[in-house]
Amino acid sequence: MAADSDPESDVFEITDFTTASEWERFVSKVEEVLNDWKLIGSSVHKPLEKGEYNSGIWEEKTEEISFADYKFTVTHHYLKKESPDGEEKEEPEEDAFPAAMQDLLCMNNDFPPRAHCLVRWYGVREFVIISPGANNDAIISESKCNLLLSSVSVALGNTGSQVPLFVQIQQKWRRMYAGECQGPGVRTDFEMVHLRKVPNQYNHLSGLLDIFKSKIGCPLTPIPPINIAIRFTYILQDWQQYSWPQQPPDFDALLGGEVGGVEFGKLPFGACEDPISELHLATTWPHLTEGIIVDNDVYSDLDPVQAPHWSVRVRKADNPQCLLGDFLSEFFKLCCRKESTEEILGRSPLEEEGKENVDISQALSKLTEPTTVQIHKLSVSSMVHSARKRMCRHRRVEESPLSNEVLNSILLYLFPDAAEKPSNGSEAKPGTSNVNSPPEKEPENYNLYNQFKSSPADSITYKLSLCLCMVNFYHGGVKGVVQLWQEFVLEMRYRWENNYLVPGLASGPPDLRCCLLHQKLQMLNCCIERKKARDNGKRPSPSDSSAGSVGERKVSGSDNGKAAQNSSGTEDRRERGEANQGKSWESWSDSEEEFFECLSDTEELKENAQDNEKKEGPPKENKDTPRLKAEGRLHPHGKLTLLHYIQEPLYIPVTQEPAPMTEDLLEEQSEVLAKLGTSAEGAHLRARMQSACLLSDMESFKAANPGCCLEDFVRWYSPRDYVEEEVLDEKGNTITKGELSARMKIPGNMWVEAWETAKPAPARRQRRLFDDTREAEKVLHYLAVQKPADLTRHLLPCIIHAAILKEKEEESTEDIASVRKVISQIISNASKILRYPNPDYKKLEEIINQIMAVETIIARARSLKAKFGISKCENIDEREDLERFVNSLLEEPEVSVVGAGRGPAGSIIHNLFVTAQRAALMTLDEESVKSGSQEERRQNPGAVSDFPPPAGREIILRTVVPRPAPYSKPLSQRMFCVLMKEDFRLAGAFSSDTSFF
Repeated sequence: MAADSDPESDVFEITDFTTASEWERFVSKVEEVLNDWKLIGSSVHKPLEKGEYNSGIWEEKTEEISFADYKFTVTHHYLKKESPDGEEKEEPEEDAFPAAMQDLLCMNNDFPPRAHCLVRWYGVREFVIISPGANNDAIISESKCNLLLSSVSVALGNTGSQVPLFVQIQQKWRRMYAGECQGPGVRTDFEMVHLRKVPNQYNHLSGLLDIFKSKIGCPLTPIPPINIAIRFTYILQDWQQYSWPQQPPDFDALLGGEVGGVEFGKLPFGACEDPISELHLATTWPHLTEGIIVDNDVYSDLDPVQAPHWSVRVRKADNPQCLLGDFLSEFFKLCCRKESTEEILGRSPLEEEGKENVDISQALSKLTEPTTVQIHKLSVSSMVHSARKRMCRHRRVEESPLSNEVLNSILLYLFPDAAEKPSNGSEAKPGTSNVNSPPEKEPENYNLYNQFKSSPADSITYKLSLCLCMVNFYHGGVKGVVQLWQEFVLEMRYRWENNYLVPGLASGPPDLRCCLLHQKLQMLNCCIERKKARDNGKRPSPSDSSAGSVGERKVSGSDNGKAAQNSSGTEDRRERGEANQGKSWESWSDSEEEFFECLSDTEELKENAQDNEKKEGPPKENKDTPRLKAEGRLHPHGKLTLLHYIQEPLYIPVTQEPAPMTEDLLEEQSEVLAKLGTSAEGAHLRARMQSACLLSDMESFKAANPGCCLEDFVRWYSPRDYVEEEVLDEKGNTITKGELSARMKIPGNMWVEAWETAKPAPARRQRRLFDDTREAEKVLHYLAVQKPADLTRHLLPCIIHAAILKEKEEESTEDIASVRKVISQIISNASKILRYPNPDYKKLEEIINQIMAVETIIARARSLKAKFGISKCENIDEREDLERFVNSLLEEPEVSVVGAGRGPAGSIIHNLFVTAQRAALMTLDEESVKSGSQEERRQNPGAVSDFPPPAGREIILRTVVPRPAPYSKPLSQRMFCVLMKEDFRLAGAFSSDTSFF
């Protein structure tokens, strides 16, 4: 039995050697990636043009592969090719060298300012990197490195790819790469050395040449010439007297003492520190040979002043503190506050005195005790006055964020009319400025509020936002904001009670293009105007026989009868509103009830007679019927007469103006109307709600035209709904006959129902369409309950509007094209975001960050212009060259200096370094004097160098030699050397012939 089972057990122990190992799978995955990216075979590449690495577009592709459980990332970096449609593709030559080998010798793109480190070190335009995944350890051991390199070599050989393939080894911060590039019969090995300290024997050109020669091991004598390119980089950090040009503070100003100066109505601008931290000067010798230049441990010919090519780059300070950006950021943070006014300031300022001591048991007895009521003390102004007293008493002086001096200055800035004494207590203060003419600004800038839904730049809302922003930043933060807002609300209450118009607001109804807070203030002004008109109209005058006749006489001069005939109903309504705006309320009573006068018995009889006229039909002309007395006439129409009384002209009545509405009221009204539904009953109720203005006009028309009919009203109110045609009468004469339009004859027409319901009543005796008292109290309540976060959200569009105007103003003095483009983009983005009632705060934060970035760019431009002394340059041509040079420094990573050290910009840069060196020498002398080391100073006499020691030295060595044998093909060899204070790197690319070796 055991013998029989042995053959079966041997079968299961057979090992299949055809199964791929993990290493083979890894090589296969690398080959698959190269095939997917179409990097197999050879391709034709044009020679690189000068500066193509800077102006071209670099792109990359990424794939994930694994070696067993170890993750790798494969990345393909390449310079995007520009292939015109009409250009034919060239076929590659047989046995042509890979493009990478040609790039090793190209001198047109040495030291690119912005490129991958391998592009800078090896000059290749296309390469692939295999690097460890994000969560994997670095490849440090030599065996693993060799395994990866062998995998690369096999993959390149199997696919025939001629693209350099690199493997990242050691820790990532060291940027160590090893790789290979294969071609037909040739191979290039990419090797690298990295040390923390520069060896003394290799701290100069001669030592590096020795390394290069020994590495290539050229069998020829003499060795072919070696081409050398050298770049030294010098860093300027100490600017000395060329400091950042921020304006000094205005110590005479009230809020002076802060950097940048603070002034009411003007946002601060500029950086609090120098936004340019360093200037890097690169002096380059692009084409040298070994015998021309000497650079060893004893002597060097490399003088930066004599370098044929200079280029400059500036290192910008990371997120420099800027005043405008800080203002916007701190104000934007208030949007996230959830506290109410009472929670921020503590106890409510409107609490009554001694409230905690009141005995609740005595509450009802107060109702029965006889007390003398003084009516004049129960006004709103007296309540506001007592509230101010309690606020001052509850809020200690040291607890108030705003001093009285600062607070009064802000209130005078917001309400300039308050500085002038009114001639009469009940009249508006002189100087109340309704904004009728915009300031002298560009229309584009002034109309920005339409796009941002903010407010005009000269309005009180705009000024208030600036003041709140400054108070938030300089005076107590959110507590100062709440204190100023309370004072503002109390001022609004005072102005409403005493008929003082709010300055800085356009006359007319609320402008729906502005923010809601601005609309509320405009609504308050409308209420004050109506209240003023009523108060003025009720004052007796010696020449006035009655209150009603006053209003009629005052408005009798205007005539718009023709317009009423030739325009539509809506247009007629608007024209009539313009004609009698502000006139129809002068004779109203001051009562706040719904109806202002009661009908007498005589008037009731007259109304009954009017109703009888309706039932019995139109009276005849010769019939002696008592007619109502006409009231509320504005002026005769001009052409039209009453249909039933042909001799009586048709009079245009004094009508009520439609109630102005803010956008929240309009939205609320639309929601109410929408909730009525689509049923017949709902539609009828909706129509009745919308016909309040029509009913009022009908009542005014009946009062002004006793004996009129609906046709008379339609001829004036909506001429299109009265159709006239010429017909022949019984005698054959042509007469004009008119009738109502078809829509007016529809059963249940709202116009007919309203006409039958309307009673003859002049506008002064009607129920007010616009209850200014109620609407003003609603506005004041709305203002009083605003939390700091709500207030900030209302005013944030105004602050963004002001910030953009400030940046446009500052940019106009600097003339930076890139900044103008960015500002246009900010305006476009902000208009899309602020158009909606509740904008996305993340998008708003992005807008603020863009505004801060623009401020930083302008501050950098000013700093550079001050350092290069552009304002002091007298030569116009040199000044224009310097301005172009500074603008290029802001927009480009590296800028060439025309004329190197001998040009105008080069001379200025040279002087900057000389000044910094002299300042450094003075500092060293002071230290040596303090330490008493005079002997050391005697041992080191001599002039100080114009430039400090170079912060970095880069050297490129190139040649073409046969390797490894004298009869091998001459191939390109290259070594890039980096020598810094704590970094020494040699990146070599050494090619060899694989066919003849």
